[in-house]
Amino acid sequence: MNNIRTATTITTLGLVAVMMAGCASATADPGASSSASEAPSVTEVRLGYFANVTHAPALVGLEEGLFQDALGDVEVTTQVFNAGPAAIEALSAGAIDATYIGPNPSINTFIQSAGESARIVAGAATGGAALVVRDGIDDPADLEGTTLASPQLGNTQDVSLRVWLAGEGYETDTSGGGDVQITPTENAQTLTLFQDGAIDGAWLPEPWVSRLILDAGAHVLVDEADLWEDGEFPTTVLLVRKEFLDEHPDVVADLLEGHQAAVQWIADNPDEAPAVINGAIEAETGKPLDDAVIERALEHVTFSVDPHADTFETLVANGIEAGTQKEGSIEGLFDLRLLNEILEADGDEPVSAAGLGED
Repeated sequence: MNNIRTATTITTLGLVAVMMAGCASATADPGASSSASEAPSVTEVRLGYFANVTHAPALVGLEEGLFQDALGDVEVTTQVFNAGPAAIEALSAGAIDATYIGPNPSINTFIQSAGESARIVAGAATGGAALVVRDGIDDPADLEGTTLASPQLGNTQDVSLRVWLAGEGYETDTSGGGDVQITPTENAQTLTLFQDGAIDGAWLPEPWVSRLILDAGAHVLVDEADLWEDGEFPTTVLLVRKEFLDEHPDVVADLLEGHQAAVQWIADNPDEAPAVINGAIEAETGKPLDDAVIERALEHVTFSVDPHADTFETLVANGIEAGTQKEGSIEGLFDLRLLNEILEADGDEPVSAAGLGED
């Protein structure tokens, strides 16, 4: 299979001499130098992710040992989540140090903490989300009175669904009322509910879009890629707890090296990637995806370390319109300096924070 889409600017890794233990990186926040030098050394990085195709860099990085290779003596330990808000709770509580996550929960935690909670240090995936519905729903006008699911209140797909429905003239609210009822539901349960006829559709990430289509007879009403310029919208980013980034920039740099290695591995191994990703999903869920599902899902996702920061002001406006986040500034949300040091060492173009942080 050769249809996995990856960014063309990712090349072979080669981060050179990132940082010495106990010393601040040249690319780290100058104000964090003292805290980095005084912070105790760490023996593990606690990483969150979802068992979704849109989190394939996490799945591949773990399955192929790429994170551990980059981190050396620092062990990577993991926690699996179903949706962004739950991962943010763990990050905010200090239960994890970094997580693969959607952009809207990243925005939420940054605004709610006045910029003190976390930083986006890289992108991971774009695309791979859609509204899929049952037979008989062929037009937005057919949705009045229906019940639709999203992964969790305030997650990236939940916000997309609410904003799109508002644009079609429907009223919704966060308690499940309105012209169209939105019921935040765990993805696996959404599939069961759809098969039982208890819901009419759902706005989901891959591979759940493909599962509802191929396993349950759904069809796509809205491909989210059609709503964005050039079809590019961020689905997954790598978010790091700010305190951990300030105190251990060398460890975060190694984590990023493993992350880039995973993105590159997907690009270099299009025939092997589906089986590796599927194996990781099976390990977490107890059941592999059908070959047709994993192949269809991968056709709709692009993997890249670029977080597409230029889309985030729109995402903020969407979250406010959806009623799932409060207003606030996201200036400083991104810290892409460690990532760009890696890219530049490899001769690649740096990625931009679009004026919303350091790059």
